[in-house]
Amino acid sequence: MLLGVSAAVMVLLAGGWVVLNLIGGKKYRSFGKVHMEGLKLRKMSPPMLYLFDRFNLATRFPILFFRIQGSVQKIYGLRQSPEMTLLFMAESLAYGWLALLGGCLFTLISGEAMGLLSGLGLGILLPVLMVQDLHKKVVQREQDIVMELPEVLNKLVLLVGAGETVQRALIHCTEKSSQQDHPLYRELRQLVQEWEGGVSFQQAFEQFNKRCGVQEVSIFTTTMLLNFRRGGNDFVLALRDLSRVLWEKRKAISRTRGEQASSKLVFPMVVIFMIVIVLLGAPAFMMMNI
Repeated sequence: MLLGVSAAVMVLLAGGWVVLNLIGGKKYRSFGKVHMEGLKLRKMSPPMLYLFDRFNLATRFPILFFRIQGSVQKIYGLRQSPEMTLLFMAESLAYGWLALLGGCLFTLISGEAMGLLSGLGLGILLPVLMVQDLHKKVVQREQDIVMELPEVLNKLVLLVGAGETVQRALIHCTEKSSQQDHPLYRELRQLVQEWEGGVSFQQAFEQFNKRCGVQEVSIFTTTMLLNFRRGGNDFVLALRDLSRVLWEKRKAISRTRGEQASSKLVFPMVVIFMIVIVLLGAPAFMMMNI
C-alpha cells in the first residue's frame, strides 16, 4: 500500500512536470532570461510559473506576494521586480517539488514511510525557509547600509570642508571606495549616473532614497536636499550632527550582531559538552557493568 502510494505520487509529480512544461513552457521560458542571482532551478521555472498563473496564487495570497516583492525590490532593484518575484516563488515551489519527489523515491527504495513523510515535510518547509532567508538578506542589507553611511558622511564632511562641491564630493566617495560591491556604494553610483545623465539632483536623491528603503537614508536625503545649496559651514554642521546620530546606530547594530553571533555558538558548545561527557562517562559506565 505504502509503495503504491509513493509510486503514484512520484509518477504524478514527474508526469505533471512534463505536462506543465509542454503546456506553459513556451509562454514562461522567457522568464529564464531575467538576471537574478541565486537561482539554481531556472529550467524548472516554466511549469511552476504556469501553476502560479493558472491558480492565480498572487491574487489569492496578495499579502505574501507583495511582501516578497518588496524584499525582492530592495535587494535586486525596481526593474523587473514582478518577474523576479514570480521567479523566486517558482524557485521555492520547485525545491518543495523536488523534496517530495526525493521522499517518494527514498520510500520506494527503502520501503520506509519516513521517506514520504520527510519529503512532504521538506516540501512545505523549504519554501518557508527560502522566504525567511530572503527577508534576512533584506535586514542584512539595511544594516550594512546604516553601518556604512557614517563613513560616507565623514568623507563628505572632510571633502566639503576642504572646498569641494557636494556633487564632486559624492563622486569622489563612490570612486575611491574600496567596497565597490557594498549596497550603499552601488546605490550611490547609480545616483551619480542619474544626475550625470540629466536627472535633477533632487529627483536623483529621491530615487536613491526609494531604492535604499531605510529610514536613516531618508534622513540623510532630507539633510542633503535642505542644506546642499547653502554649502559651507551650515552644510558641514548639519552633516556632523547627523553623523553623530548614525554612529550611535552603528554601535547598536554592532552590539546586536555580536549578541546574535554569541547566541549561535551556544548550540555547538552544548553538543561538544555532551560529546565530552559521553567520552568520559562511557569507559566508567562500561567498567561498572563489568
